[in-house]
Amino acid sequence: MDGIEQRDVARVIGSDLVREHDAVTMEDPLTIEIITPEHGAYNLGVTMRTRGEDVKLALGFLYSEGIISSMDNIDLINSEEDLISVTLHNGSKFDPKVHCRPSTVSSACGICGRSTIEDALAMHGCTNLDEVASVSLKLVSECLNQIRTSQKIFDLTGGSHACCSFNSAGKIIKIFEDVGRHNAMDKLVGSYLRKRAIPPTDPICILSGRASFELVHKSILAGFPILVAIGAPSTMAVDLSKEHGQTLICFAKEDSLTAYSGIRRISQ
Repeated sequence: MDGIEQRDVARVIGSDLVREHDAVTMEDPLTIEIITPEHGAYNLGVTMRTRGEDVKLALGFLYSEGIISSMDNIDLINSEEDLISVTLHNGSKFDPKVHCRPSTVSSACGICGRSTIEDALAMHGCTNLDEVASVSLKLVSECLNQIRTSQKIFDLTGGSHACCSFNSAGKIIKIFEDVGRHNAMDKLVGSYLRKRAIPPTDPICILSGRASFELVHKSILAGFPILVAIGAPSTMAVDLSKEHGQTLICFAKEDSLTAYSGIRRISQ
């Protein structure tokens, strides 16, 4: 199965030691290269990711970085095993001094290497989030049940994050898994960008883990009015969601949830 490899392990159960194979989530480096007529070729850095859907990951990353705003900004995409090369139109927003990172982006951090937080807040103008969308505890519960049966890599390894989108009826539309939370989000956003469907008509985005600043940032840029996380939020995540009018729900369970912003979209 893609995204999984086997490793030898020794299990100690009581007084017994058993040697066997175990499924482990893949983590490999991906280099994203930008080519422009103005600046030539530049590496944006290396991100540690789970192989699969690399083009979507790169597109989502470029979008959240403010380098592209649509597929119209791209002339060519070339995909190799651990390299995605994207050729942009002349006059793109790419600036090597801003967008090239001095360090590897780990699977735990999507803004590592940024010189300032302001660099990471590259917005595509003012994002107007859908005010008609709504969500209820019952709908969230139905969504969570679908996620549990759709996390193929997690079921085998317990070592992947998931990022999913749902329509207003609570039907799962897309799900992506990755060892990195931000990578899973980039794959989701990139899938919509590739189909020229930004902002998505599917209003709900659900995270399998916590809601950090970077994930709120990416979800707002993509245009998701409702972001749900199974885990906790950070202070900056809450403040950013409030600033942009997004509904942020955390500690989501089948029988309870906690809303930190955008309570107006929550129905009984």
